[in-house]
Amino acid sequence: MPLHPDLEAFLELAELGREQGRPLLHQLPPADARAQYDTTSLVLESDPAEVALVQDLSIDTRDGHVLAARLYRPAGLADRAPVLLYFHGGGYCVGGLDSHDGLCRALATLAPCAVFSVAYRLAPEHRFPTAVDDARDSHDWLRRHADALGLDISRLAVGGDSAGATLATTLCLALRDEGAALPCAQVLLYPCTAPEQDTPSHRAHGQGLLLESETLQWMYTNYLRSPGDRQDWRFAPLLAPRLDAMPPVFIALAEYDPLLDEGLAYAERLTQAGVPVRTTVYEGMVHDFARLADITDGAEQVRQDIGTVLNDAWR
Repeated sequence: MPLHPDLEAFLELAELGREQGRPLLHQLPPADARAQYDTTSLVLESDPAEVALVQDLSIDTRDGHVLAARLYRPAGLADRAPVLLYFHGGGYCVGGLDSHDGLCRALATLAPCAVFSVAYRLAPEHRFPTAVDDARDSHDWLRRHADALGLDISRLAVGGDSAGATLATTLCLALRDEGAALPCAQVLLYPCTAPEQDTPSHRAHGQGLLLESETLQWMYTNYLRSPGDRQDWRFAPLLAPRLDAMPPVFIALAEYDPLLDEGLAYAERLTQAGVPVRTTVYEGMVHDFARLADITDGAEQVRQDIGTVLNDAWR
């Protein structure tokens, strides 16, 4: 279907800003790109959901670094609550707890569940595989502290958007390979799954539709240590030797997203491996639409769908 009219108007305003000299993310130093991303996030959701508890926490990592994390708990949630471990998007270079605060609040209320959001380290200061290691360390920390936080670790799901979705699913692959306890579900919003960005959707949707091809390459160049890292399945899970014995997965994709084709390819490979997969392509939507609550009703729809998926997982 055509691009959603609300998104079309939003993107026209963004294009006007570029014409008036506002730089794109890849045209800025990383610190300035993060500041712009966070500032823009504030206007995407002006009325985030109320939750009963928002608790800031600290996670010790394997190399002694301390990560910030945030636990959301909606009103009426029983002790030993189910929990979603969530990794934010931003191409491994931008984003954090504040940029995804509205989305995490919404998911906590709709599931309902506790949401544990992690501020993993960003590139280029911390290149691959630091974010991967931080994702694993945060998972292990959450399992160790679940009882003290009143969480039911047997009802742990993992999720994320874009690069965060990649961290979520590669975490599951690593846990499976080690024979460790697996989450009960994966929630993947438009994941990055391929080593190269050469699909028809990349060619068709890489300009003027929120996620620019040049910005994506800037992010990957900042994140990866060398071109050889593109062949590592922890960056490109489509390259994983096997995808069987993984938790059930919900994959949400956008029709006008450069990442559409690689998301579909990942869903197909999981299905062929016998993993229960639910894939939805949201018509008329662009990359990152789940955060655009003030822009499009598509954000509310995908959030409700995630709530349904998680409710099924808790049961």
